[in-house]
Amino acid sequence: MSLFSALSVSASGMNAQRVRAELLVENIANAETTRTPAGGPYRRKDVVFQSEPVASPFAGVLAEAGDSESQGVTVSDIIVDQRAPERRYMPGHPDAGPDGYVSLPRLNPAEEMVDLLGASRGYEANVASMTSVKEMIQRSIDLLK
Repeated sequence: MSLFSALSVSASGMNAQRVRAELLVENIANAETTRTPAGGPYRRKDVVFQSEPVASPFAGVLAEAGDSESQGVTVSDIIVDQRAPERRYMPGHPDAGPDGYVSLPRLNPAEEMVDLLGASRGYEANVASMTSVKEMIQRSIDLLK
């Protein structure tokens, strides 16, 4: 793997973790949303990651040199939770049914926060990797001076 391919792999990881973090924040923000434009309560969303070959500026040259293809990550799908909503007895709520129960999103904000911390750590790991590769490239250039 070339240093430039390593940068592409880290960049793909950063992008995937950014998408994941955006969805987790959306989930947290809508933890109490009982009415959406689609009808019913908000539905939790999550990402599915998939590996993919990454392209680098020197991919053609590296392929001729026999370098193996670098694998990055991409968001292949966004899944929406299809479980039945949680029902709470809240007779005074504007969205309460005739029985006094309100349908709320089935998600736990604490679990979403833990997942958000994991996404943040994944993003930070990719930033650290990119920084290391950048330093290696800079040292290589300094040696050639």
